[in-house]
Amino acid sequence: MRIHYFLRAMMVAGALIMVTQIKAADRPNVVFILADDLGWRDLSIQGSTFYETPNIDRIGREGMRFRQGYATCQVCSPSRASIMTGKYPARLAITDWIGAAAGTDWKRNTKLLPAHYHHQLSPDETTLAEAFREGGYRTFFAGKWHLGGEGSFPEDHGFDINVGGHHRGSPPGGFFSPYTNPKMESGPAGEYLPLRLGQETATFIEENKDRPFLAYLSFYMVHAPLETTEALWAKYRDKASKERKPNHRFIIDRTSPVRQVQDHPVYGGMVEAMDMAVGLVLETLDRLGLDENTIVVFTSDNGGVSAGDGKATSNLPFRGGKGRQWEGGIREPYFIKWPGVVQANSVTDVPAIGTDFYPTLMEMAGLPMRPTQHVDGLSLVPVLKGGEISDRPLFWHYPHYGNQGGEPSSIMREGDWKLIYYHEDGRCELYRLSEDAGEQHDLADEHKDKVQVMFQKLVAWLQETDARMPFLNPKYDKELYRKQQIQTRTKALPALERGHAAVLRPDYVPRGGWWEGRGK
Repeated sequence: MRIHYFLRAMMVAGALIMVTQIKAADRPNVVFILADDLGWRDLSIQGSTFYETPNIDRIGREGMRFRQGYATCQVCSPSRASIMTGKYPARLAITDWIGAAAGTDWKRNTKLLPAHYHHQLSPDETTLAEAFREGGYRTFFAGKWHLGGEGSFPEDHGFDINVGGHHRGSPPGGFFSPYTNPKMESGPAGEYLPLRLGQETATFIEENKDRPFLAYLSFYMVHAPLETTEALWAKYRDKASKERKPNHRFIIDRTSPVRQVQDHPVYGGMVEAMDMAVGLVLETLDRLGLDENTIVVFTSDNGGVSAGDGKATSNLPFRGGKGRQWEGGIREPYFIKWPGVVQANSVTDVPAIGTDFYPTLMEMAGLPMRPTQHVDGLSLVPVLKGGEISDRPLFWHYPHYGNQGGEPSSIMREGDWKLIYYHEDGRCELYRLSEDAGEQHDLADEHKDKVQVMFQKLVAWLQETDARMPFLNPKYDKELYRKQQIQTRTKALPALERGHAAVLRPDYVPRGGWWEGRGK
């Protein structure tokens, strides 16, 4: 009798396992592709006439493009933390790129000292990867992590496999092998990093084609150092030299020179190389017959670098870029492809932000929602299915000085209105984005009531998230700051124009090699 009941119990358990396996097999795979420092207009499908990105464009054409998609911060680590957790950087207390100086360690002559912040993702957070792994998914990470060091690597936060993700925000050995990356073996001499990461992702997909997977391809590109192959550099150098030249490639926008045109040949080569790597992944999905059951997401962690760090691209028609508080610093490519559900080549003007990926992907995969985790995110599934979501304000908090000229600020967007509060002097800017996407006309004096209402909501949000604040710098030298700004205008700008004219000469060959002996 006991044997009979035992066998019956085993048969029931076996049936339950089979049902679980069938349900898991029916779940969609997820490929999440995250670029580093890629601007809103750095793709052909987004309006660039200089960069060539047919593979990334394909994701947009076969899915939905959010024309008002945002990162949660104008620099990388906070945005990446938000995607992983569904929480705003202010709530996580990760408000600057990890490794940046803060408090009294800050040595620049600025009116404020940047706020202190956490230097790793807390183990108390249930990351997107952990949620998917608990739901039966095999999880994979490749590329840039930058969310902490030992004890806070991708494998500590839910990824079964980690290729290349460690504490550094840029590739330690550059973009060509040997990489000197502690989490990835070097390839053959001259191997180009984006293609290696694309191939690693493609290999993972092939090895896990019979089970649901989450593959997170997080490029180090197009972050500095600016390096590409000789062939790609020559292609974009020649392309740039033939295009009509603007009157000014750079302008001074308040604190820094800012690029106004897309014509950097090395950067162009980097964008295309990243696109080629995306192509490797998409081709693998096609070849294995997985494309119809795989969700593909593409976005960037912050705006393109138009000031500082090489001044590599232009984000026009948006103002500013990486590290800065205007739309060029936070507006991103934001594509979601969901075969059989999302209408191909569809676009929406519904504002979306990095915290929304977590609940959106959970619902798309049929996994249980975690509202106490992704507290600042909203599922975009109704929008993806052609419907609507409720209006809600969006927030940003960056109590730091960007390497690119950004100022300590907090931001709120509500409907068409965008309020920027500056911590240095308590000043507010107000823009109506539907009429002024380039943020050229500050309406704060004309709409003082609107400023007051939005400011009170912003303050309430900062208090609710326990946001950390910058504080006065006792060593600030106002006269020295004034002289530094004059020097930027009188010396830095002319030098930039001269230097760029040289790099576009057809006979110009850079020395000290971005590619010498690499990837020819």
